[in-house]
Amino acid sequence: MATHVVIVGAYGSAGVAVAQSLAEDPTVRLTLIDDGDPGGGLCILRGCMPSKEVLSAAAHRYQARHDPRLSGTPEVDLESVVDLKDDHVLGFAEHRRAAVHDLAEGENVEFIHDTARFVDDHTVEVGDREIEADYAVIATGSKVNVPDLPGMHEVEYMTSADVLDATAFPDSGIVMGFGYTGLELVPYLSEAAGMDLTVIEHDPRPLDEGDAPFGDEILDMYREEFDIDILTETVERRVESTGDGVRLHVEQSGETKSIDADELILFTGRRPNLDGLGLEDTPLSPDEGWVEETMQARDDPRTFVVGDANGKEPILHVAKEQGFKAAENILAHADGDDLEPYENVHHHVIFSGVGVYPFARVGLSEDAAEAEGGEYVAVTRQASDDGVFKTKQASRGLAKLVVDAEDGTVIGYQGLHYHADVMAKTMQVVVERGMDVRDIPDRAYHPTTPEILDGLIRDASEKVGTDR
Repeated sequence: MATHVVIVGAYGSAGVAVAQSLAEDPTVRLTLIDDGDPGGGLCILRGCMPSKEVLSAAAHRYQARHDPRLSGTPEVDLESVVDLKDDHVLGFAEHRRAAVHDLAEGENVEFIHDTARFVDDHTVEVGDREIEADYAVIATGSKVNVPDLPGMHEVEYMTSADVLDATAFPDSGIVMGFGYTGLELVPYLSEAAGMDLTVIEHDPRPLDEGDAPFGDEILDMYREEFDIDILTETVERRVESTGDGVRLHVEQSGETKSIDADELILFTGRRPNLDGLGLEDTPLSPDEGWVEETMQARDDPRTFVVGDANGKEPILHVAKEQGFKAAENILAHADGDDLEPYENVHHHVIFSGVGVYPFARVGLSEDAAEAEGGEYVAVTRQASDDGVFKTKQASRGLAKLVVDAEDGTVIGYQGLHYHADVMAKTMQVVVERGMDVRDIPDRAYHPTTPEILDGLIRDASEKVGTDR
């Protein structure tokens, strides 16, 4: 008898990865459920795809504005930006839906376009049906996290979704949240919308996953290149309406102050989208550590939680990889075999600086390497050291390579510079293959931006030495 797997959230990246992995297995019967309208998953509809669409327009304006060889600064037509974004996103989403619907053509696969709610361990209610399964997969993504701040429910605010759809903006705004969403969309609001912005940053610098010089460079860049007021080591205390705007009360260095603006903008992250799923009728308690590294729920070995829904690492490629691993582990569990944990080398890109100055990290930062306690070599190079960046009129930024001091293995790369996002794949291969820095050619086709990697490779190789 076929193992029955129900997937709640089948349109998203994680859900469709599970479905595609199991659909061809003759020992599995699949029920795919999603109530998305139009459907397609967060990344396509409200995340990485539409945000890169709008950032690209701001990037063109920024580069024109900073190139002394050009005359005049173009204006961004926000209506055209949003129309084109919507057109492309609908196409991307249609492709995703078609992939899911094609799966449902299989003999052992059913797709239901409706809302699911758990009524028992692996039993979901969908419309007037109750569907019992051997295994359940929760892949319901995430939703906007609205801070529990006094006065928040009495004021209006914009979220990232609102920003992506807006064709007009007020003159000024206060931004709460300076993680990856804020790092991407704050300069967009300045460059494309012309807003006067004040950003609240709790820590001394943004970019938690990067070493301190990268966060410091972000601060300098955003203040100097985009004229953004960033208040560091500042905490929000309460918010109130001023009738025609908003007032945020904050505490900075022990002193309280208030900030007025036309609009409050929340880039305060996302949280697992579990509301209304009926988890109270299951053994599941979605608190800290509720999902194991095998993607199994801690409280039920036959429930798997993948993607943003598990709150582990809300990144597209991670969601897909978690989906593939969950599918493998479902089959292993059904066969009585051992399950494998999901493990990944850190690989993250933030399209900071309107995508002109993206940040990429692969593997360990220097801080992370130091925390692990091993001997390492770290070398840093400024983008301005390479003439190619000057010719591109994009000479800000830096890059760092972290190498095992004993065997020369490259264990980490960070880049905050023009084309750092493009170099992330190359460095992923280097790190994940465990390559010795001394075996990597320090030769780029001249003049190209990977020259910054050549400099890092040469410097690191010299520090490691030639002894084998």
